[in-house]
Amino acid sequence: MYQLIQKVEAKYRKAKIVDARTGDTVRVHQKVKEGNKERIQIFEGVVIRTDRKQSLTNSITVRRISSGVGVEKSYLLHSPLVLKVEVVKRSKVRRKYLSFLRERSGKSARLTAIDFDKTKVNDVASREAEAELEHIKEEIAEKHESGEYVSDAKEAIQAEKADKK
Repeated sequence: MYQLIQKVEAKYRKAKIVDARTGDTVRVHQKVKEGNKERIQIFEGVVIRTDRKQSLTNSITVRRISSGVGVEKSYLLHSPLVLKVEVVKRSKVRRKYLSFLRERSGKSARLTAIDFDKTKVNDVASREAEAELEHIKEEIAEKHESGEYVSDAKEAIQAEKADKK
């Protein structure tokens, strides 16, 4: 039974993912779909939790302060919506779950940085994700040139007005 589960999971598993550890400052590139448009949203923050490293459900929880409010997002690293994860900074921590950072702000929330090889850690680019990223960028550029975004926005406003009536 376990072997059957492994075969099914292998289809959905990414070949390589970044070794994001607790205490790392990461930049997560996520594909966001709004209506009929797609864009790439970048979320940068500190990894306060890692879960199930060897599993298909490998996830990280990233925290950042935005406009004075703490924002946390959890990402499944094998998800097709997560295009890329970059490790920007690596810090020395002694815990797996940094929940104490929630109550802290300013200098007390700082973590001690350590040296690491950025290029080696972040060199896990999959060809499919890179191709998807380029494809989305090309679509956005084409729509801007042809003025489709303007008409899409007008259609969305008209649809909202129709829904309110």
